[in-house]
Amino acid sequence: MRAGRRLWGVVLCAAGTLSVGWAQAQRGQGQGASQPQGWAVRAGLNNPSAKLYNNAKQKLLDGKQIFTFTISRLDVKLYCEVAQHYDYIWFEMQHSTMSYRDVEEMIAACPRPVATPVIRVPDEFESSIQKATDIGALGIVVPTVDTIEKAMAAARFARYPPVGRRSQGAGQAPSIWGVNGVNYRETINDNMLVIVQIETPVGVANAYDIAMVPGVDVLLGSNGDMTNFSGLQPNDPEYQAMFTRIHDATLKAGKFLGAVTATYAKPGAPGVGRSDFADWRLFYNGPSFDGYQPPGPGRRGGPPSPPGDGRGRGRG
Repeated sequence: MRAGRRLWGVVLCAAGTLSVGWAQAQRGQGQGASQPQGWAVRAGLNNPSAKLYNNAKQKLLDGKQIFTFTISRLDVKLYCEVAQHYDYIWFEMQHSTMSYRDVEEMIAACPRPVATPVIRVPDEFESSIQKATDIGALGIVVPTVDTIEKAMAAARFARYPPVGRRSQGAGQAPSIWGVNGVNYRETINDNMLVIVQIETPVGVANAYDIAMVPGVDVLLGSNGDMTNFSGLQPNDPEYQAMFTRIHDATLKAGKFLGAVTATYAKPGAPGVGRSDFADWRLFYNGPSFDGYQPPGPGRRGGPPSPPGDGRGRGRG
């Protein structure tokens, strides 16, 4: 009985701590209109003046749009090539049979590239996020986040105590990032990028509460699955309104805003672009930062494209 009471006391204490943290986060909710995008992410950094080794997160903090290249199978040569030309690399582990061992091999082959290694994990479970972070990912993407609880799990397991509950164990991550005097354990919490995907009408309805979860850095509106789960097409006014709600919730909470389709990075009519395109900062795929063309079947990657041909990014 005593053991049961002690356990219940621990649960109550943990709940109380979470409530205090949540209340503190809620007190800042009115700041979104007057602060730059991502102000809450910056405020949550342990050392906000330090330059991050997570280049993608640093670019977001610098007010830039970022794009990615997706890798869905083991290909060390491809990874080492494209990681020189994109803001981040999206390792796809939700819709692929690629293993953590495959991703571990690629990250080890070309350590500390320009492109930040980010893994879309299949779920928010501790076991999935632990493996992703241990092998050297500096970011995770958690799919189909409909609830506060799922967002909390994503943030909690991605970071070490005291802000999270990531376990410290064996893995190549410290040897990849803890070099040149960098203490990996002391710096990785600031450098970790937690991206949650809003893919359903339920997720849209809960977008603000999800965005308010401490440790969540980016809300990524998922265009394809929003059609899948809502039955609406991209040019439908209600479909566009859902992404406007994601936009408003994310900015109000002080987090970074993303979309799966890179067309949201440019102006245009619904289904082609967005009038609020400048507010969308993180994208799935899209152009390289130097005009480089990735290799297709049977050909090599191309050199940077000439300026002004429309294929480079040119969006600070």
